[in-house]
Amino acid sequence: MSRILSAVAWPYANGPRHIGHVAGFGVPSDVFSRYMRMAGHDVLMVSGTDEHGTPILVQADADGMTPRELADRNNRLIVEDLTRLGLSYDLFTRTTTGNHYDVVRRMFARVRDNGYMVTQSQMSAISPSTGRTLPDRYIEGTCPICGAAGARGDQCDACGNQLDPVDLINPVSRINGETPKFVESTHYFLDLPALAEALTQWLNEREESGTWRPNVIRFSLNILDDIKPRAMTRDIDWGIPVPGWEDQPNKRLYVWFDAVVGYLSASIEWARRSGNPDAWREWWNNPEALSYYFMGKDNIVFHSQIWPAEMLGYNGEGSRGGEPGDLGTLNLPTEVVSSEFLTMEGKKFSTSKSVVIYVRDMLERYQADALRYFISAAGPENQDADFTWSEFVRRTNDELVAAWGNLVNRSASMIHKKFGEIPTPGQLEDVDRELLDALAAGFDRVGESIRTHHQKAALGEAMRLVGLANRYVADTEPFRLKGEDQRERLATVLWTLAQAVSDLNVMLSPFLPFSANAIDEIFGGDGTLAPLPRIEEVEDLDVTNDDGSARTYPIITGDYASVRAWGRHDVTPGVAVAKPKPVFTKLDPAIIDEELERLGITPA
Repeated sequence: MSRILSAVAWPYANGPRHIGHVAGFGVPSDVFSRYMRMAGHDVLMVSGTDEHGTPILVQADADGMTPRELADRNNRLIVEDLTRLGLSYDLFTRTTTGNHYDVVRRMFARVRDNGYMVTQSQMSAISPSTGRTLPDRYIEGTCPICGAAGARGDQCDACGNQLDPVDLINPVSRINGETPKFVESTHYFLDLPALAEALTQWLNEREESGTWRPNVIRFSLNILDDIKPRAMTRDIDWGIPVPGWEDQPNKRLYVWFDAVVGYLSASIEWARRSGNPDAWREWWNNPEALSYYFMGKDNIVFHSQIWPAEMLGYNGEGSRGGEPGDLGTLNLPTEVVSSEFLTMEGKKFSTSKSVVIYVRDMLERYQADALRYFISAAGPENQDADFTWSEFVRRTNDELVAAWGNLVNRSASMIHKKFGEIPTPGQLEDVDRELLDALAAGFDRVGESIRTHHQKAALGEAMRLVGLANRYVADTEPFRLKGEDQRERLATVLWTLAQAVSDLNVMLSPFLPFSANAIDEIFGGDGTLAPLPRIEEVEDLDVTNDDGSARTYPIITGDYASVRAWGRHDVTPGVAVAKPKPVFTKLDPAIIDEELERLGITPA
């Protein structure tokens, strides 16, 4: 058994999340975490809402509320959406907790004291209309290196180079389109050059392991070519105060330091809430523990350069040496599991242009497992992918409903009608053994693909086995076995089908937890094959509101220790099988035009 940290990107709390977001960080991390628990590993899956920065201030102003009120509102919306999607977090929290503030400040102070934070001046982008600092990512222009349009102030996606906003050609604010004003300001910078050798060694080791997705490791190594100090503070009054600069209330820690520390602070909060405050160390200080970070490709630089560099600086492992603080020597990522981008109907997701499908709207109209299935089968695992309503309907109807759902329904219907319970089998024939052997072998293939982050291949193999089971029904024709002299053979075929459905339900449960539980109940189980997350209202562990009252917020958590083990579980003859209801909802093709009209797209 291994300790597995499943570190999931923190959704930004300036609004609800759309399906492109959860295609990158949400569903892939949950499938992996669910499988690893079933495989016997001790998984800690953590994340939360990222709630600081200028965009929160801008949105709060627009909505006529304070930044905290906006963060509170959107944190709850996101918590509700991710819970309804079935994401099995051990703790989903937020960056405005007292615990997070404390851990971030401790991390920063040690990195600074080890010599890896240096002060220097830079030209900061200021909004002329508000006087606020503009985040690097909220400034766009032409890349000065490759000439691509739409380069951001921190990075050009076209050529992969890191940038500064002042370097962009014709920069504009993404918030309101105005041209930013650049003023000189003093800030703390993470001295990446002093950490470059250690970063390079770590990434070379990751490349040699051969486990990282090629696009991720290539990009990560390329960004080392232009490594330079990066600002870790900003001129803003909404965020975590800078240790040592408490007399400068308009300087706060930047998201490049604040948010990524959340993986550690969430783990510590989880441990404190568990009753064992040091439990987090098994995932962070234990050199045998493994850590996997899930996000979209626009976050690679944070997770393969900035966060590892901050941990190296904290550990004292850069060129200036140093000693770790009381958090101990921290483990660097085992793997950065980055997905590509999901587009929609051939267009990039854009909230401002209404090219968006929010998770909440999707789950109000369609089954969570239908969305999870589409993301797993056709999502942006290693290349950009396009969500179209026609493909969503086709996959739901042809694969979930007609293949898997139909196998479950007719198997349960025949067993219920003919026996009322899982029958006792007679002598197995070759055709029975061939199916059961194929399914038994499938556990290794599907499991290994999930473990190595090839989830499309894993789901494809599971659905291939669904096809074999449907072919078995066609070959054995149990509906024609009607005479008393054929009853033993009928019992054997239906027992085989019950075992096949059980095997396949276990294999598909990381992808389809809601339907896995429903199918488990149909075949006499307790409906807890795939434990689901829940929302809990908790009090902040360290701070109260200004009036002294408890500061409360919702978290996502769950009880996952009793998860069913990966592999075959022999079905038990005599267990009652209920008359089934369809597990999956067949979609009317008319919804394609309806959904396109909602998006303002004229149906073809």
